[in-house]
This record gives sequence, C-alpha cells and structure tokens, in this order.
Amino acid sequence: MTDHPSDSFSNSALVLFSGGQDSTTCLAWALQRFQKVETLGFHYGQRHHIEMKCRHGIREKIKDIHPLWSDRLGEDHVLNLSDLGAISDTALTRETAIEWDKQGLPSTFVPGRNLLFLTYAAIIADRRHLRHIIGGMCETDYSGYPDCRDDTIKALQVAINLGISNRFVLHTPLMWLDKAQEWQMAEQLGGNSLVNLINEETHSCYLGDRSHHHEWGYGCGTCPACELRRSGWESYIQQKEQ
Repeated sequence: MTDHPSDSFSNSALVLFSGGQDSTTCLAWALQRFQKVETLGFHYGQRHHIEMKCRHGIREKIKDIHPLWSDRLGEDHVLNLSDLGAISDTALTRETAIEWDKQGLPSTFVPGRNLLFLTYAAIIADRRHLRHIIGGMCETDYSGYPDCRDDTIKALQVAINLGISNRFVLHTPLMWLDKAQEWQMAEQLGGNSLVNLINEETHSCYLGDRSHHHEWGYGCGTCPACELRRSGWESYIQQKEQ
C-alpha cells in the first residue's frame, strides 16, 4: 500500500544540522520519529568551518547506529548566507576576543541568525515537502541569545505559517534540557554508540580547536562553548555513576 501524499508530508522533517553536539542530538531525535529526514547547513561567514567539515562524517556514521535511521536519512542541503557574516561584527564571524556587552550578551551572538536559518529552512521544507523543522535552540544551557528563546521560536512559527501556504511545525527538543540531560537524551536515543559518535565526531568549540582532545570531545577547553560542554559531560558521568 502506497502512502498518501499527506501522510508522507506529515512524517517528514528537516533538521538544522551544523555538525555540533546539539544539532547531532536533534538529528537522532528526528530519525527516531519521522520516516523521511533531510538536513540543512549554512555557510554564514563563520570564523571557522570545523563544524561544517564534521557534518558529512556524522551523517554517514549515524546511519550505522540503527537500521531505521539509515533508511530514513535523506538529502543534505547547504546554503551560502555569507552576507550575514559580512554585516555581523561578532566573535563568531571575526577574529576577535569573546567578551560580554552591557546587556550581558556575549560577542558570539550573531543577531538574527536563527531567525534567518529557520526562515530559509521553511523555504527549503516547502519545496521539499517536509513538514517538521527541527532546531537545537535551548533556553536552559545557553548564552542568553534572544533568538534561542522559546517565545521567539513560537512567534516565528506563527509568522512562517502565515507567510507560506504549508503548515509547518517547529520543534526544539533541547529547549528545556541542560547539557547533562542532553547527553542522557543521546544515550536513550542511540545508546553508547550515539554518545561516542557525538563525543568523537561533533564540534562545539568557538575557536575551532581540533588539536586538543578531552573526555568530553575536542576543543580549546576554555571558551564558553567548551566550558558548557565539559560541565554537562561531567554532570552526566556523575549521574551515571550514582
């Protein structure tokens, strides 16, 4: 029996996939739930492309974790949004120090990045007939980015669905999880195989350091992203040992 077109649309997803811990966990989450899953990455003028270089290997290896995941993982898309980097004066798009402004925002905040990413994702999803759009935004363990807030994502879903004929659903499965809980989610989704894949293959370090390996993965060990990943890993291991 052939699926009805509407059934295929309801069981399809597009994952914002950077090659980092968050997006890889979200990819596994989507592969566990939807019959057809595609991925989307962005070149936005970031100061390094380490995460983007990790993407292909992660996509290939994650298929080996579960037979269903191999069947469900579809096409990968990469968009060039380099103009965003050209107009952004941030520590993620320039070789500048990571600092905090008067509002408490770190210089790694790229204004409007997630707004653009999700809007472009909706355009791709519309053309590819994919209903569910998944992003790794989180309001629990994050740096205070306004475009990671739950209210922002909900408002954007309303705006996107008003502006495009299809009715999309924006999912943020990490929104209310801390990093330790995120590692636990990965273990629940794909066991130690997924935890090891995330540990060895994904990249979070803002400085793009792949020369130093720690028990929680690669990175400089001192930037905010590394500190967050390290503390989450340590809490996760402590909870496992209790």
